[in-house]
This record gives sequence, structure tokens and C-alpha cells, in this order.
Amino acid sequence: MCSAGANKSVDRLDRMQLFVRVVERCSFTAAATDLGFARSTATEAIKQLEADVGARLLERTTRHVQPTLDGQAFYERCRSILSDVDDAENVFRDARPRGLLRIDANVLLTRTFLLPRLPEFLALHPLIDIHFGQGDRLVDLVREGVDCVIRAGDLADSGMIARRLATITEVTCASPGYIETHGMPVSPDDLKGHVMVGFVSSRTGEVIPLEFMMGGKAREFVLPYRVTANHSDTTHDMAKMGLGLVQAPRYRLQEDLRAGRLVEVLKDNPPSPTPLSALYPQNRHLAPRVRVFLNWLVTIFAEAEL
Repeated sequence: MCSAGANKSVDRLDRMQLFVRVVERCSFTAAATDLGFARSTATEAIKQLEADVGARLLERTTRHVQPTLDGQAFYERCRSILSDVDDAENVFRDARPRGLLRIDANVLLTRTFLLPRLPEFLALHPLIDIHFGQGDRLVDLVREGVDCVIRAGDLADSGMIARRLATITEVTCASPGYIETHGMPVSPDDLKGHVMVGFVSSRTGEVIPLEFMMGGKAREFVLPYRVTANHSDTTHDMAKMGLGLVQAPRYRLQEDLRAGRLVEVLKDNPPSPTPLSALYPQNRHLAPRVRVFLNWLVTIFAEAEL
């Protein structure tokens, strides 16, 4: 509905779209940038919208923008109207997926599984551009303008829709030098005298225990540790240096396992597998570009060696 250009005219639907994006991004500047308007144009458009409806829709401070009670109700109606308009237009126009797709995913996961197949996706969908944000931090999809995130692990109730992509196999490993010094345990109960590399959760700030499946149930063990880190690349390197046992997805450690730089430990008592999911906002109309990307992800991970 909005074509690129800072000086373009703003019609009623444009004003509604700007208002929805301001509410979602909590920022006039971010909303204007997303939709290709000058910030001054966005500000005037919202003023005109408030005049049209006869109500104050937004509370503005120097650092934050949020909807009033009337604004929140109007936001819900606008979102529904804009979704209906998109659906109606797609019936009569070239409805090929298009636009900028904003994805947030772990760096190694992106490099290992997505990038090798990315040219294929771009060839299938020549009107889609992709931006990858890469990290493990929690992302506010709506406020940061992200279309979907790919995350491993059990998901807290975030109000997002989660689509399961795969189940990741986890392994326990150590360096050959570590095994030579500490011995190869036969069962988790033999771990007395062993040490671990402490991986610190970005969510809790605590060291995550080692986990082993025993008799069909997961048991946790916190071993002594002298080194900790909150990034998996660092704990991986520490394990190769012989500083302790480490647990991680098999795909992360596979190259070092094949090369003998790491040795798998307690194969008969692996950690429980980790779910991998794509999350996207439940209160946002699912754009065609997001839908085709999600379907592509399902195909990618169905064929992946995990």
C-alpha cells in the first residue's frame, strides 16, 4: 500500500498502516523507516488520523510511544482492516511473496543449515530480500520489526506462535587429553572426579547442569568447574583445550568429533534432544514472504542431519 519515497502522499490506509507500525515499534522513527516515509510525514499523518477519528490515539514521551485505551482499540480494528485489504488485493494482483524478511537466528545454525540452501530460496522468490540478525538473546519481535526467530530449547509462554522445525541431537564430549587424565566414565554415576565447562544461561545467569538420560528419565548433574562462559563457541574451545566435559548439539561438534579433537562420552546416556522452533507474532497478519520462508525451513530441517 505504501510505495518507497520520503515525500509520497499519505492516504487513509497509509495513515492506518503507519499507526499500526508505530504501535508495534513504539517509535515514530522506526515506523517511518520501515514504511519508507520521512519522520515528519509520519508525525503529521498520525496527527491527521487522530483528528479524523476525534480521539487521542498515542501517548508520547521523549523516549517512548504507546497507545491510549482508545488507541489500543483502534489498533485492533486497523490491523483487521489492513489484513482484509491485503487479502482482497492479493486476489486480483500478482500475489508473489515480496518485501524485506527479517529473521533472527543463531550464527552457527544459520551458517550450517540456512546459508548453503539460501541461493535456492532466493531463486524461488526473487522479490524477497532477507536480513539475518544473529544471536541468542531474547527478541521482541513486534517492537524490533523481526518477522520470525529460530530458537532451540523449550520455549517460555511468550505469546508467540511456535512452529516446530526439528529435534536436535545433543552429545557429551571432551578432549582426548582430558579423557587421558580423568578416565572414560562408563555411566553418569562414574562422574565423581570429573569437571565440566560451565555454560552460563543468558536467560537465568546460572550455569546449566549436564543432563543424561538414565532409565528413560533425564537426570541433571552439576560437576565442579573452573571456567565458565556464556557463548557456545567459547565453551566449545575450552572443551578442546581439555578444561572439562561439555554438552552441545551434535552438528556443532561433528567436525571436531570426526577429526579426533573431541571424543564422545557416555554415548548410552545422551542428553535429551532439543526442540528447534520458529516463532512469529500471533497478532500480526502472516505475510506471504513469512509463510513461504517457514515452509522452506520445514523442508530444510526435514532433510538435515541433526
